[in-house]
Amino acid sequence: MVTKYLINAAIMLSFIGLISFSSCKDTGPGITDVIPSSNVSYNVYIQPLFDHYCSNSGCHDYVTQAGNLRLTSWDGTTASYSVVAPGNPTISKLYQVVSGISATPMPPVSINRPLNSNQVNGIKTWIKEGAKNN
Repeated sequence: MVTKYLINAAIMLSFIGLISFSSCKDTGPGITDVIPSSNVSYNVYIQPLFDHYCSNSGCHDYVTQAGNLRLTSWDGTTASYSVVAPGNPTISKLYQVVSGISATPMPPVSINRPLNSNQVNGIKTWIKEGAKNN
């Protein structure tokens, strides 16, 4: 009788764990949303991408700051003109690496899958529109 309850409890915990780990990979605010072709909000679309793909991976967070870049906030993202040149995505290092123009594309495939074309275009549009904190 006790064994039956332990088995049922183990099955239930395994099921809950499976749901928890498998459901968080590509979900969350802004991650699955289609980014509009204009009026791209940093807070609605861009920061959630960075949270998911860049800072939560242990690369561009508060501690690691790979390449001396912290993508945990608008201030960190726009701290360097070479990383984000408001109004000019083609010279912005951020756009170059996420679009694959750079020799070092981001995020690294070994850590996370690449951004899709809508996400890359959303970042480009956000930069082109002035890289506003909106």
